[in-house]
Amino acid sequence: MIDDIRKILGEEAKDLLTHECTTIAKDRIHAPGPDFIDRTFAPSDRNNRVLANLSRLYNHGRLGGTGYLSILPVDQGIEHSAGASFAPNPDYFDPENIVQLALEGGCNGVTSTLGVLGSVSRRYAHRIPFFVKLNHNELLSYPNRYDQRMFASVEQAWNMGAVGVGATIYFGSEESNRQIEEVSEAFHHAHELGLFTVLWCYLRNSAFKHEGTDYHTAADLTSQANHLGVTIEADLIKQKAPKTSAPGFKALEFGKTDDRVYETLSSEHPIDMTRYQVAGCYMGRIGLINSGGPSGENDTQQAVKTAVINKRAGGTGLISGRKAFQRPRREGIQLLHAIQDVYRCDEIGLA
Repeated sequence: MIDDIRKILGEEAKDLLTHECTTIAKDRIHAPGPDFIDRTFAPSDRNNRVLANLSRLYNHGRLGGTGYLSILPVDQGIEHSAGASFAPNPDYFDPENIVQLALEGGCNGVTSTLGVLGSVSRRYAHRIPFFVKLNHNELLSYPNRYDQRMFASVEQAWNMGAVGVGATIYFGSEESNRQIEEVSEAFHHAHELGLFTVLWCYLRNSAFKHEGTDYHTAADLTSQANHLGVTIEADLIKQKAPKTSAPGFKALEFGKTDDRVYETLSSEHPIDMTRYQVAGCYMGRIGLINSGGPSGENDTQQAVKTAVINKRAGGTGLISGRKAFQRPRREGIQLLHAIQDVYRCDEIGLA
C-alpha cells in the first residue's frame, strides 16, 4: 500500500512522508485512534445517544474502527447550482446514486441536503450514516449574496433517521453573527436529540484577499475559525486545507495574534500549517476533516496528498465530493478508496 501511495505522490513523496513537526509536537495532540470516542467524547457533556451516533459514523465503511473518517458530501446542487455540479455526470441528479456512491465507495457516512437524503431515507438511512446539511448559500437570487440560510430543521433530520446534522458559518462575513447564533442553537438542539454536529468553518470576506494573497486559507485565520467552531460544540470541524502561512491577522491589520504563532507554532510546511489547524480544534479533541477541493486535473494525486497531510498533522480524515461524483462511478470509487488507503496504511504516522 505504501508503495502505491509513494507512486501517486511522485516527487513530493519523500518530503510529505518523512517530515517531522518541530512546531507543535505530536505528543501534545489528541490523535485519532480506535478508542477516540471513549478517550475524547465520553468525558464530555455529550449524552449517550450522541456517543452512539458518533460510534455509528466512526465504525462504518472501510475506515470503520480506525478513528479516521472518509465522508462523501454532496450539497453542491444548491451551493453551485445543480447544472454546474452534475452536468459532468448527470446520474447524480438522482439522489439514490449519491448514496450508492458513498456505500460502494466505503465511506463512513454521506452528507447532503434535506431533499436528497429525505428522498431515499427509508431505503438507506439504516444502511449508512446520514447527516443532513441544515443551511446553504443559494445562488439563484440576483444579485448573488453569500449568506448561509436555514433550509431544514433538526427535527426533520431526526425524523428521517439521520445520525447527525451539519451547517456552515461564514466567519468574517457581515452575516456571521446571525449565523453563529442560528447554528449554535441548532447544534444544542441536535445534541438534545442525540445527533452529532459537523461545522463547515469557512472564512468569507472580500477583504481577506489582500495584495495578491488569499487569506481565506491562511493557517492562522482558519485555525481561529476552527476554534470558534468547537466553541459552539461542533463534534467535527470541516476546514479547507491551509494554503499559506502568511500572517493573516497582521497583513489584514485586525484582530489579535502573537508572534510565536508564526515563529514557533507553525511554518511554511503544509503539515505544520495543518497541525496548527488541529491545535485550533482543542489540540485534536474535536476531529479536523479537510475538504478535498474542486475537481480538476490530477484529482487522485491532489486528494491523496491532502489526506497524507491531514493524517500526518493529526487530522481525522477527508470529506471529498466533487472529485468523486463528477466522474464515472467506478473512477469515483477508486478515488475514494485511494483516500481511505492513506488512513489504512500503518506506515503513514504522525509527523
